[in-house]
Amino acid sequence: MVWVHLIFNLSPPSRAVLGRLTALSRLTVVLAVSTISGCDIGRLILTADPWDPPPEPAIAEEPLPRDPCAHVVEERQPLFGDLHLHTSLSMDANSLGTRTLPDDAYAFATGTPIALYGGAPGTESKTIQIDRPLDFAAVTDHAEWMAEVSLCTTSGSWSYDSTGCAIYRGEEESLLAKALGAKGFRARIGGLIQIGGRREDVCGEDLAACRKALGNVWQSVQASAEHWYDRSSDCSFTTFHAWEYSRSPQSTKIHRNVILRNEIVPELPISALETPIEMDLRRQLLEQCNESDSGCEAIAIPHNPNLSNGQLFRAEYAELPLARQREEAALRARLEPVVEMMQIKGESECRNGMYQVLGGNDELCEFEKIRDFGQPELSDCDEGQSKGAQAGKGCTSRNDYVRYALIDGLREKERLGINPYQFGFIGSTDSHTAAPGAVSEYEQPYKYGTTTEQKLTVRGRPRAVAFQNPGGLAGVWAKENTRDAIFDALKRRETFATSGPRIAPRFFGGWQIPADICSTPNLAKAGYQHGIPMGGVLASKTKPDARPRFVVAANADPGTVGAPGHPLQRIQIIKGWVGSDGSFHQSVIDVAGNADNGATVDPLNCEAEGEGFATLCGVWEDSAFDPQQDAVYYARVVENPSCRWSTRMCLSLPEDQRPDGCDNPRIPKVIQERAWTAPIWFDSSR
Repeated sequence: MVWVHLIFNLSPPSRAVLGRLTALSRLTVVLAVSTISGCDIGRLILTADPWDPPPEPAIAEEPLPRDPCAHVVEERQPLFGDLHLHTSLSMDANSLGTRTLPDDAYAFATGTPIALYGGAPGTESKTIQIDRPLDFAAVTDHAEWMAEVSLCTTSGSWSYDSTGCAIYRGEEESLLAKALGAKGFRARIGGLIQIGGRREDVCGEDLAACRKALGNVWQSVQASAEHWYDRSSDCSFTTFHAWEYSRSPQSTKIHRNVILRNEIVPELPISALETPIEMDLRRQLLEQCNESDSGCEAIAIPHNPNLSNGQLFRAEYAELPLARQREEAALRARLEPVVEMMQIKGESECRNGMYQVLGGNDELCEFEKIRDFGQPELSDCDEGQSKGAQAGKGCTSRNDYVRYALIDGLREKERLGINPYQFGFIGSTDSHTAAPGAVSEYEQPYKYGTTTEQKLTVRGRPRAVAFQNPGGLAGVWAKENTRDAIFDALKRRETFATSGPRIAPRFFGGWQIPADICSTPNLAKAGYQHGIPMGGVLASKTKPDARPRFVVAANADPGTVGAPGHPLQRIQIIKGWVGSDGSFHQSVIDVAGNADNGATVDPLNCEAEGEGFATLCGVWEDSAFDPQQDAVYYARVVENPSCRWSTRMCLSLPEDQRPDGCDNPRIPKVIQERAWTAPIWFDSSR
């Protein structure tokens, strides 16, 4: 969601603010458009504002007991979830009217109807319900300003009556907001922000009020996760303790969702306010969790590379001595085993025409490119980075997309001996309305209670709701629906992402995969027996003339009676490697199904025609394999064409009442939903 951040101290005394206002032309005092999705912490916080004393690491204890699961699948089962969602505890969601809490989010994920709040004051709530319950979920509220939101919205709190809280609640207007014409929530957030980090009138000079409030909120978040975790033998629903670390230097998204294995957690969530460097985040996760000898274990999931201006996948350690570079690269690979491929802010797989990327045009790369929808053509960053992606500015980099980050990881391995970008894929929603897994194209995206007409109105706004999509889902292959089993699947990268449908793909590779494996009665058992699953690394070949063989299979999403699924059209394998000249190479191979199956959908009525497949399976051998060249492979499963949510919503309105988004040429009327498997790597050095 769009934020506007005031980039200097808005706190009293007002005379100081007025003094600064006289020099607006000389100072970098701006309203920086971003999202906490976009907090421009790199410019806002001149120095880190750490807690004193530092938070305590997790305390050693035994995880709480649970009953053994009655349903265990040795060859692993597909589980669908959402590991990125927000409630009213997040500053951006709260300021826009969200009033639902973690309990509501978990209730929604399990199929319980909840009230959707948001929009203008006085807007009535409406009841929403997911079409099918999720298997797992994690509430990832922004750690930044979580305490302040609690203090400013809890009557009788230490700082409830402060100027900062009054500004945040919209009861007062800051002088700077008046001078720059900021309205609504864009003006309200100035009540929580000052140079150096936290406002003293909200937090106290020693920040003690905010530290206590954050601890209380963090305890309540944990209580919700524990309440909704099914510890019975049914194993019907799994929750995770989690938060979002939200750093956005110069309106560039470098966020991580921190997911914890179990209920053994650090004293406080780590935010970019006190830890504005990602390498320090990973170090603190080790100190406070993974290496605390407590039983605590964390991973961090980067999201929205497509809004990073090339900064999310950069060699952030490049200026360090070589030994430290290797250390940091290894730590990143260890703590960031998966990346979020898809969410409401767009898809991050690939883009055509990127700098030094060789290979044929991939027409399926033109999918939900949110930066393209409301913007003029963007330039290429080449090997550099830019800024302003969340405000629709800056250039695009090949490292805004996971395909080329995977290839860049191969290049880094050549340089360092370590691949820092050896990650799997998941999808999620980034819902800011406590609605995890609400991804159906048959429904309006749950967006702050706005009307159908408001969602479809563009009027030149590059971040209009019509340009967004409902988001994706996280998929894992696990023996059972428990925290340990799902967390282990994330760690070993046996994961997949979908753009919303519950497509279930399998992907195996090896030197001895049978050519007829698709006809075997138990494909998964044969795949594990003769190869490795998605997320794995192929060691060097066993025979001099051997070439890797891959099998990929998928089941279509059957959907529901009210929202039927769509048949599959084809499965592809994408291969990436680095050429001798340093260029990135890609190859896209159809291995099952039929791209020319004649499947179409009429955008005038959303009626589909043509044949498709309920299941697909294909085997492919890499005839161009070079045993001296590292490579990465992943699979993409594609549905037949179907109507985009915005098309369906436009058709629900009388023709003469349809907003301008219904005729906007940048908004696609038809989409092809898909799933992506985690890669398999070939490592020539093993």
